[in-house]
Amino acid sequence: MEIEDFDQCVKDWEDLSAEFKTLENANREYLMKLDEVGELQGKCVKELTHQRYRMSTLTRSLKRFRESGDKAIIEKMNKDMSRREAQLSEIEQTLPKENGLYLKIILGNVNVSILNKNEKFKYKDEYEKFKLILSVIGFVLSVINLVTNFRALELAFLFLLVWYYCTLTIRESILKVNGSRIKGWWRLHHFISTVLSGVLLIWPNNTAWYLFRPQFMWFNLYISCVQYLQFRYQQGVLYRLKALGERHNMDITIEGFHSWMWRGLSFLFPFLYFGYILQVYNAYTLYKLSYHEHATWQVPVTSFLFFILFLGNTITTSMVIPQKLTDRTLQALWGSKQTPGEKDEAKSSGNKND
Repeated sequence: MEIEDFDQCVKDWEDLSAEFKTLENANREYLMKLDEVGELQGKCVKELTHQRYRMSTLTRSLKRFRESGDKAIIEKMNKDMSRREAQLSEIEQTLPKENGLYLKIILGNVNVSILNKNEKFKYKDEYEKFKLILSVIGFVLSVINLVTNFRALELAFLFLLVWYYCTLTIRESILKVNGSRIKGWWRLHHFISTVLSGVLLIWPNNTAWYLFRPQFMWFNLYISCVQYLQFRYQQGVLYRLKALGERHNMDITIEGFHSWMWRGLSFLFPFLYFGYILQVYNAYTLYKLSYHEHATWQVPVTSFLFFILFLGNTITTSMVIPQKLTDRTLQALWGSKQTPGEKDEAKSSGNKND
């Protein structure tokens, strides 16, 4: 709203000048705190490195005294050191990390560490929503490509797949820097999918492509539906784990398995494995198409890549769940053996990490 009185304009300017001095003081204090934070981060990193170096030395020394030393004391020290390693890992999540090689190539030495816990959770949440949105778009484009036959729409869909998987590799690398325990295969899976999508994008518009095209579009329809089911499951698990304060905000949920997850995961398993069967069926269809007279080099390459995805997905999914169930059982046994004082300490530590 404009001021009509001149004297009031002068007074407002004087008031605004006084407020600007307050802003300058606040900004000066903010910059000083930033310098202090940088110094404290460096100190924490140095002490963290020192702790781990001394612990590795102690671990090697304890192995030499396994027979001659007091077994009760050695067992207690090993338990305490395991707990200390977990505490150091928690501290490490609050400190900035150096980018991996892939991020250095893509982004340079830009710091992508997220130090605020709520911001970490927000980033992970946005990552899941990004996958959902692109899955919906992919579903719509697949339906359109099934009922129409426009080359421009096909290329737009395939280009979207290339961009989507490229983006996922970057986002997951940022998740990794910020403490996510995502399995290496799932990251490699998206690198392979990027290459596969790129090969499909440059596949010539020939007879071999049109023989495979309907099957590929139906496959993408199914995968989009499965990704929606995964989104609902992962969102529920992620929020519940965050509320319980039992896992890191950047975890991919299958990495933090609990017995109560079986209800949702047992529902997902048939859909996941049927998707893997479709992948190997794609590989088989493309293998047969490689003998077609109009087949180009893209046909055997995509067949091989689909088969690699089938093998990796099937083996990794089959191995992760029993492993996590075993870990959970061991944690439960360890918890039952803890003294009341140790349980109170662990509970207090868990509350601090919320």
